Amino acid sequence: MGDFQFYNTGYEALFCGLLSASIAQLIKVITYLCTHKKMNFKIFTTTGGMPSSHTAGVIALSTSVALIEGINSMLFAVSLGFSLVIMQDAAGLRRAAGKTAATLNRLVDEFVQKNKEVKPYEALKELLGHTPLEVFCGMILGIIVPLLVHHHGAIIAFLSN
Repeated sequence: MGDFQFYNTGYEALFCGLLSASIAQLIKVITYLCTHKKMNFKIFTTTGGMPSSHTAGVIALSTSVALIEGINSMLFAVSLGFSLVIMQDAAGLRRAAGKTAATLNRLVDEFVQKNKEVKPYEALKELLGHTPLEVFCGMILGIIVPLLVHHHGAIIAFLSN
């Protein structure tokens, strides 16, 4: 069996996507820690917040494909199209769903306060989507990470020759 090839392969692209999304989630945990002075590991698995980890992940994947295959490739066109749909969904549909959940939670709270006989309920999750700024910051993170990873590989290849 030959040497494992990481750089300029799908492994590099997948790694960059996962790394970017993970860094975005880590930023959210650190921000929460600085703001609330306590650790909340649940933030690793939540949606919404700054920056968008979905955007960071898919843009990192697209950026990696651009670096490896070129911006004229069919694979880049497909990955960028996929990324744009995810970004629009994060800032559009999921954000609207979060606003709807907030309104419903407020209405149910008012109803429960007026009718004390109502059974307890579980509030709907409100932080589902992202503001355009959160999506933009996720996009910037998703561009920077693969650039660093890819060019690190180019430096290693240059030095090993």
